[in-house]
Amino acid sequence: MAGGVRIFQLAKKLGLRSEALIAVLGELGISDVSAASTIDIETAKAAAELLAEQALGARAAREEEQAKVKADEEAAATAAAEAAKAAKAAEEAATAKPAEPAEAAPAPSVEAPAEAPEEEEAEEEQPRWMPQWADPSSLRSLEDQLAELEVEEAEALKDVLAPLPEMARRPSGDRPDNAIDVPPVVAVLGHVDHGKTTLLDSLRDTDVVASEAGGITQHIGASEINVGDGSIVFVDTPGHAAFTAMRARGGQVADIVILIIAADDGVMPQTAEAIGHARAAGVPMIVALNKMDAPGADPDRVKQQLLEYELVAEEWGGDAIMVPISALAKEGLDDLLEMIGLVAEVGEFWADPEADFVGIVVEAGMDESRGPVATILVRNGEVKVGDVVVCGTAHGRIRRLNDWHGKSVKAMGPGHPVEVIGLSEAVEAGEIMTSAENIKAAREITTQRGDEERKVAMEGTGRASLRDLQRALGDLDVKDLNLVIKGDVWGSIQALEQSLADLDSQLPEVEINVVHSAVGEVTETDVLLAVASDAIIIAFHTSVAGTGERMAADEHIEIRRYDIIYQCLEEIQAAMAGMLDPVFEEQVIGHAVVRQVFRISRFGVIAGCAISDGYAEKGAHMVVKRRREVVFEGKLSSLRHFDETVNRVDSPNECGLNNRDFRGWEEGDQIEFTMQIEIPRTGAFSRAN
Repeated sequence: MAGGVRIFQLAKKLGLRSEALIAVLGELGISDVSAASTIDIETAKAAAELLAEQALGARAAREEEQAKVKADEEAAATAAAEAAKAAKAAEEAATAKPAEPAEAAPAPSVEAPAEAPEEEEAEEEQPRWMPQWADPSSLRSLEDQLAELEVEEAEALKDVLAPLPEMARRPSGDRPDNAIDVPPVVAVLGHVDHGKTTLLDSLRDTDVVASEAGGITQHIGASEINVGDGSIVFVDTPGHAAFTAMRARGGQVADIVILIIAADDGVMPQTAEAIGHARAAGVPMIVALNKMDAPGADPDRVKQQLLEYELVAEEWGGDAIMVPISALAKEGLDDLLEMIGLVAEVGEFWADPEADFVGIVVEAGMDESRGPVATILVRNGEVKVGDVVVCGTAHGRIRRLNDWHGKSVKAMGPGHPVEVIGLSEAVEAGEIMTSAENIKAAREITTQRGDEERKVAMEGTGRASLRDLQRALGDLDVKDLNLVIKGDVWGSIQALEQSLADLDSQLPEVEINVVHSAVGEVTETDVLLAVASDAIIIAFHTSVAGTGERMAADEHIEIRRYDIIYQCLEEIQAAMAGMLDPVFEEQVIGHAVVRQVFRISRFGVIAGCAISDGYAEKGAHMVVKRRREVVFEGKLSSLRHFDETVNRVDSPNECGLNNRDFRGWEEGDQIEFTMQIEIPRTGAFSRAN
């Protein structure tokens, strides 16, 4: 959703209903959208400006109408005053000349202005989606509204969209004499299920002259294939756990972006997101029209859709390179590689092997035997075994380097991926690795960075919602329901998240936290995240990997599978209700009448009763009345049915009961039984905000 905003968020900011904003977007020619759809900021501004224009126009019309009514009222008052003056003059004349009585001039008829109809008419002229802020008393600047939206988007994506430091970017400007040519770095981006992973696998297989290892390793997060006399480096961001962070970084790290689009599906949300990432990074794009052999493939329709993003195919008079391929059938891959080579030739990618070392982390993790491991792309300079490096808040002396074959090397020059072992802690994708003079200097740098991160984190905790403040003050006992959501498509996930947000707003006592959401099957990573956050995993219309299933069973993590969104929401609602503190209410459970009194030495005085309605239960509170007066209140301590001691007797059965503190039973006594009954909390959801 980078650079955009969901329709329901914009509607909330502008004081509208989502349906009203969708109607306005329809006037702008944007159709087939829902409240969960994402529109870019420019479209949001256009919609808001149209709303402002309509609102201000309606307000001006209302003010004009009010001015007209006021003028009519003033004119009517003036006419009435003139008529009164004329009538008074006629009366004085008649008094002065009784012989010639003057007929009083009739006062001109003055009709009161039809205020109500005109107001109704003016109100009908207002658009039915008139925003709340059209009222002058509550009017807010549209620029402020949209600025807030853009700030919120920037805050949400600041970690993944922060530009790379200058040192980590591809060198530009005058090429030094000692510079060397380096292979282009290519990232494959696009919508889920459009064939990113399949394309990467097929391209790797084209390296038929590679060594026994296949010329590729998928263990270090980047691969390199030989093409003619050169090579191409592929950053494996699409299929990695770090892809969420690298989705935006991918365009910045890469020299070329392959935008893959399924010809039978067309432009989708992640397609638009990938275009935004590539443009923000300023790297050239090559559009790969995949699945050309699939039924329903329509490349012309895709090209038509791309016109909205100012991507015009070369054959249509533009400059966008579009290559039809079938990744699965391995058709058109040579043409795609040729286009990559041409774009790389124009770009003239180079690096300085004698410059200070700079690398970008493309993948990182923790290995049980080797410790923290990071795969970096060497941007400039050279990294060697024994070098002291700094990466984020981690530092260390490099103990081992592995090339893209997985073989140990002593050094790695610019333009190639390499695996680094020897850091003090695990790092994150997108971090920048540089060299340091010695361990002491590296430790000082990382300590300072750690202090700065903690300071920023503490400042971030200052932002609190009303619910957080109520929780802190002890006014609200909030329970957390943490969820990890995996789904088949982003549309389903977005719909589910929005519905969960609606549920969350209805029940202040329980807060729904979506810890993570992504497309694909449930994996071990998802289970580990659920363990760390004490979350329930929702698999919405997707499967669970075998390893994930086994780990969930070992770690006692619940995985809930759903195919219907309403079933999911009903069970989540039931879970939320179950998390609420129980509420008890004292209720009458039954009545009885004493028919006979028995005196038994072992048990004392027993009241033989008939249950007239409801039931009697051991431990219930009972009130004994005699001739409408209360003679005893206490606990039912013993209950028998015939010769058996029981816990409950229902009407119309008979029973014997007694209480150690009361022996004065008489025939005809009326008994009422009450108990504390737990009240279901399902009605709590009726308090929607």
